[in-house]
Amino acid sequence: MASAQPPGFLPTASGRAQHSHVRRFDTRQPEATALELLAAELRIGDLERALGEARAAAHTDALTGALNRHGFTEAYQREAARSRRNNSPLALALIDLDDFKRLNDTLGHQVGDEALVHLVRVIRSALRPSDILCRFGGEEFVVLLPETALNQATSAISRFQRQLATQAIPGQEIVLTFSAGVVVQASGESLEQSILRADVATYAAKRAGKNCVVAG
Repeated sequence: MASAQPPGFLPTASGRAQHSHVRRFDTRQPEATALELLAAELRIGDLERALGEARAAAHTDALTGALNRHGFTEAYQREAARSRRNNSPLALALIDLDDFKRLNDTLGHQVGDEALVHLVRVIRSALRPSDILCRFGGEEFVVLLPETALNQATSAISRFQRQLATQAIPGQEIVLTFSAGVVVQASGESLEQSILRADVATYAAKRAGKNCVVAG
């Protein structure tokens, strides 16, 4: 005759009593947990990549890939703080593509877009890693040159002009020129004030016949 089991106990295949409230562990659980963790890590990685891409898109100009105003403002704040700490010059150049409206009107906006992309490509190839390029609006661009004196910045922008003059827009055989104003930020001067001074110098370059650089 089978022996009576204590209350709350159930017989097992071995004949041993097991409490009915004891949870049986699934031997597959550790493997399942590892797969779930791996899947979670992959999802996190995808989210981080998506956030990085969204952040880059929010800071760059969709057409040219240069920084937009928002991205430039952040970059400027970092460089201005470094300039103050190191007591080093921070140069800024405003570049305005010459005769851009006529280019758009005669050859169309597609060629105009190609001209902007070409300009950025040429300038980027000549920039130092520390230099910052921004599409400020339309055919206007700003270049920030950290730790650069006025004469050095003026020479650098003039060098960009010479390089641009040797490279036509691909497939168009059109050579671009630009006028530029260059300044070094004064102590206590805001970004807006520096850009205004650079804009005045750029206007002087336009009045001088275009395709030239004026220091402000």
